[in-house]
Amino acid sequence: MVETFANSINVWLIWMLPFAGAAVIPAIAKGSKKARNYIAVGFALASAISAATLIPVGLAGHEVHSQFTWISALGLKAGVLADPLAIVMTNVVAWIAFLIFVYSTGYMHGDRDLTRYWFFMLFFIGSMQLIVLSDNLLMVFFGWEGVGLASYALIGFWYYDRKKDYVGKEGHFAGGIPMWTAPTHAGMKAWLMTKAGDVMMLAGMFLIFAYSGTFGFKELIADQSWAATMSQQNLLVPAAVLLFGGAVGKSAQFPLNEWLLEAMTGPTSVSALIHAATMVKAGVFLVARIGPLFFALSVLHTSQFFEVVAWTGAITAFLLATQALVSPEIKKVLAYSTGSQIGYMMMALGIAGISLNFTDGYTAGFFHLMSHAMFKASLFMGAGALLHSVGSRFMTDMGGLRKDMRKTYIFMMLAALSLAGAPLFTSGFWSKDAIFAAILESGYAYAWPLFAMAVIVAVMTAFYTMRMIGMSFFGNKSKHVEEMEHEGHHIHEVGPVMWVPFAILAVATIAVGVIGFAFEGQLHELFSGYLKASFGIVSPAQEPTGRVFLNLNPIAAIASFGAFAVGGGLGYLFYIARKADPEAIGRNIVTRGIWKFLYNRWYLNTALYWGGVIGPLAIYRFIWRYFESTVIDGINPAFQGAMAGMSKVVKSGQTGITQTYLFVFAVGIMIVVMLLMM
Repeated sequence: MVETFANSINVWLIWMLPFAGAAVIPAIAKGSKKARNYIAVGFALASAISAATLIPVGLAGHEVHSQFTWISALGLKAGVLADPLAIVMTNVVAWIAFLIFVYSTGYMHGDRDLTRYWFFMLFFIGSMQLIVLSDNLLMVFFGWEGVGLASYALIGFWYYDRKKDYVGKEGHFAGGIPMWTAPTHAGMKAWLMTKAGDVMMLAGMFLIFAYSGTFGFKELIADQSWAATMSQQNLLVPAAVLLFGGAVGKSAQFPLNEWLLEAMTGPTSVSALIHAATMVKAGVFLVARIGPLFFALSVLHTSQFFEVVAWTGAITAFLLATQALVSPEIKKVLAYSTGSQIGYMMMALGIAGISLNFTDGYTAGFFHLMSHAMFKASLFMGAGALLHSVGSRFMTDMGGLRKDMRKTYIFMMLAALSLAGAPLFTSGFWSKDAIFAAILESGYAYAWPLFAMAVIVAVMTAFYTMRMIGMSFFGNKSKHVEEMEHEGHHIHEVGPVMWVPFAILAVATIAVGVIGFAFEGQLHELFSGYLKASFGIVSPAQEPTGRVFLNLNPIAAIASFGAFAVGGGLGYLFYIARKADPEAIGRNIVTRGIWKFLYNRWYLNTALYWGGVIGPLAIYRFIWRYFESTVIDGINPAFQGAMAGMSKVVKSGQTGITQTYLFVFAVGIMIVVMLLMM
């Protein structure tokens, strides 16, 4: 443990600096708009530098743990924990966020609400880093709700709901439900769906607290008597699954995946930061944080929890990859892909807990998290450059752009190859191959079905990635582009402030890919030491048998090469070389039906609205019309007066002023604390 004063201060600064920046941005904006932009980027950079100072600590396998008394009556402490896991994650978040902030100065230039934009972006970084660095579940939950609030505000950032800010094709219905979405609607949908997961997470947290008396990660592993008691009462696995419910919501895993697909109404820079590189990874990080704890309790039969994680990830990966095959909107393709790739990460972390070697799956899942954060943030920013130049979110309005936007094409292609898993020189290849190998070598009874799903998803990923690149940059220019040029709006490359950030990430993912086998080995060694020191999890002394060149599992390697060859080859044939017409295949009645099913998102969105909104409202109206108005009011007319009086009391408290609600909330907390101290 490294407990120097400077290290402790830096850990606190990583998440406090962005909050401080959010607090001062409105005041600075009144003096100078340009200074506001530079200072926002400066706070993001300062946080990233603070994170970088901890890299030597993490590489040495040490940690920084700083605490102080918070609520003495409950024995609660507030603290930060920068162990190797958190140090890797905090640097991924900090440096990608900084690059996206730089990109934002170009992409958001001239927007009338930039002060609000910078406030919520900084508030988001602070909340995300709080999740990563907290040493207890309660503080994690504060950060959890903070990123949810920022996501809601930024998804609906363009709350004036202009048609150009919608996602989905206007006029398209599925089962009577509109499949195009306004920013305000998308923001509210994301808020409500993630809240469903948050409620489960909160229930799991307090269930564990009721038996352990602590939220602290270190305290939970130090004294495991609480787990034994919960196991005897058959509550340990349910509590773990409830915590995982929070991860399902934040990471848009099935069945709480629908919000992410419509969150693309926000600015593309928001999509790159929150809905590709960071917040949607919060669920993965939570599983990575609590997974070793529950694996260390494996004597209490916690394997069912890991099976839930693995199969939820597998189902999500397959479900969303199929939908990405047919979407015409570039940001939605990337959103489908994000949820699908996070499914891979969940699959790996789940398989770790039911594996002969926990570290293999754990390392593979986290390696893919790092790899995906780089190439997907790069792809989103590249997509933003296309939207910025073409003025349309539909790939059918693009085409033939590689000559006019050569830099964007080159760096998007590099990042796309990593997403597609191009063999040996991309980080995406190595991280996916590590997941394949971890599944095969796990010893899990149902490893082969999981492996088959993972490979099929890899084939689809390579196909829809090449489809995206082909539709955007190859072929003839669309009528939309030709009309723009006819009107004098020539398509041109974006400025360096926009293309340099996504170029850095694209090159980084290739650089990691070139040394992929060595990088994976170093990460494996780092996490092996961390898991042993913190949880007593010891990896087998020898590597799994059957590894060959570059430590590759032969079956996993063949599957990795084959998936890219088949999926990428078909994508190239249809959308880049244009040797075959995909529209011709779609004219077949069977394939047309499949296409419609996938395009309508398996009708899951339709089921969500009919089952979760329209149906309950219809039941409510029925009850109001035939029970409340007829029965209750008819039996006792005096009851109406009592209800009217109660309504006036409640209505008087609904001021709509946030400060009033915060004041009442604070008074309530003070009363509870005083009662506990008596």
